[in-house]
Formats: sequence, structure tokens, C-alpha cells
Amino acid sequence: MKNDSAYNDRTQEALKIFTDSGALLSGHFLLTSGRHSDRYMQCAQVLKYPEHTEKLARWLAADFADDRIDLVIGPAIGGIIVAYETGRQLGVPAIFSERDSSGSMALRRGFEIPPGQRALVVEDVTTTGGSVREVMQLVEESGGIVAGAGVLVDRSNGQVDFGVKQRAVITMEVLSWDAAECPLCRGGSEPVKPGSRK
Repeated sequence: MKNDSAYNDRTQEALKIFTDSGALLSGHFLLTSGRHSDRYMQCAQVLKYPEHTEKLARWLAADFADDRIDLVIGPAIGGIIVAYETGRQLGVPAIFSERDSSGSMALRRGFEIPPGQRALVVEDVTTTGGSVREVMQLVEESGGIVAGAGVLVDRSNGQVDFGVKQRAVITMEVLSWDAAECPLCRGGSEPVKPGSRK
């Protein structure tokens, strides 16, 4: 990641956007990865504001402006808006993947990735990187090339490595635990799942 003052200013402005939008929640949460956490980043609260979405995606697109991106793809639901606006900023098509009846990530609705196309995989929030990796595999199985991975919020504090160029608008450390080791559960509280999946 860059360490210059402009990048730090961008990070501070992005954090203010998330805070002011009420996207950073505190409590006891069940993450998509199955882990538990005392904080949750609900990007939908930010992405409901077009002006915020445009600014965040512009920063993400700028990080990949020189990488000859042919299309942007994100996993449903969290990556749909991010992919759309990042694609708009880059001037390329934006598509999304979604789970089929078996639970596997798939291209539906007539979407396809032409062989040799350079794809930027984007997501709203990543903790373990599981969804991003699934989309990367889908791109490669379709004959595309994963040119990079971009997320609005990297909750792993930069620990997740996708093996390609990767950028995050915000990199932060948010504690999370395996369910069996969760101190909040031991304290008697029940986790809630504020995301899109049940």
C-alpha cells in the first residue's frame, strides 16, 4: 500500500464517510466467514448514498487505472454496487457473480467473461477473502485473467494475500474469533448477522 500523505488523507476521509453514514457498528456479530466479531462494517449504509459510492469507487478505480482492466466483477450482493461504479469510473463493463443452487459462485443472467479478458475483482468488505477468492477462481475457469483485487474495506489489516495486485480504500484491524473461542459468546451474548445473508 502507498504510505504518502495523499493516501493517508484519503483513508481519513473514507473513515469519516463510513462513520458519518453509520456503517461502523459495535456489538456481537456473526461474519460471513463464520467468525464472530465485536465490530461490523455495514457497507450498504454507505453505498446507499450515490455521492459516497462515486467517491470511494473513484479512489479504487484510480489504483487500477494503469492495469488495462477490461471488466470489473464482484460477488452478489455486496460487490454489485462496488463493481458497477468502479466499472463506470474505469469505462469498462461491470458484472457480478452469484451463488447457484449448489452454493457455488457462478455467472448467471447471461454474463460471461471472454477468454483473455483482464478482470478486476472487487468487494465491499473482506475479512478472510473467501468470496473474492471464489470470484477469482470463477474468472480463471472462464478463461479470464485476474488483473487485481480491490475492496472498500480490508478488515484483515492487510493480512489477506490474493496473490495479485490488491488495494483497499480502508485497511483496518477488526478482531474476530472462531465461534468456539468467542469471548462474547462465553459472556452469554448471542451473535447477530446484520449482512444480507440469513
